Amino acid sequence: MASVLESPTSPQPSPPPGAEREHREAAHALRRAMDVLYRVCAIIAGSALVLISLVVPWGVYTRYVLDSASSWPEPMAILLSIVLTFFGAAACYRSGVHMRVTVARDLFPPLGQRAIDLVAEGLMALISLFMVIWGARLVAATWQQVIAEFPFLSVGVTYLPIPIGGAITLLFIAERLLIGPPPQTDWRAAAPD
Repeated sequence: MASVLESPTSPQPSPPPGAEREHREAAHALRRAMDVLYRVCAIIAGSALVLISLVVPWGVYTRYVLDSASSWPEPMAILLSIVLTFFGAAACYRSGVHMRVTVARDLFPPLGQRAIDLVAEGLMALISLFMVIWGARLVAATWQQVIAEFPFLSVGVTYLPIPIGGAITLLFIAERLLIGPPPQTDWRAAAPD
């Protein structure tokens, strides 16, 4: 699949012998690495979701059945929601299942659509960079604080998914721009008619 930057009408110079093979091998290695990173994100986000679905009912059970509410389920669910949000967002971006509205984009000719896609990738990169920079600052500013229900846990550690998720999303954006989206990300093919 062609990269977002390539134009089907522009002539491509012939690569020297062996260079095309090296390019394919590098693209394949990058794709494999991003596949592994995607799976890690999906496993982390999925595990957080499963844990949330166990922790919240436990909090309800202790409050309303045992009539002695546990103090830790609510903050634990909030911390797990941070993990789910930022790792899940990176995974959804790579797999192409994130929310987007393409009505106006689809009215443009193919060249205009590619230009709009490139602008969208650039805006996504800016948002991800914001998450990395300001998320890292938030982590640093809260590193010495502790959570009352979990005194062994630094607040800064709980915010680590923000810059990490932003960095992972940046890697997925770079993958799209360098070698194109993964083959399974054509959301239009999977969408019902």
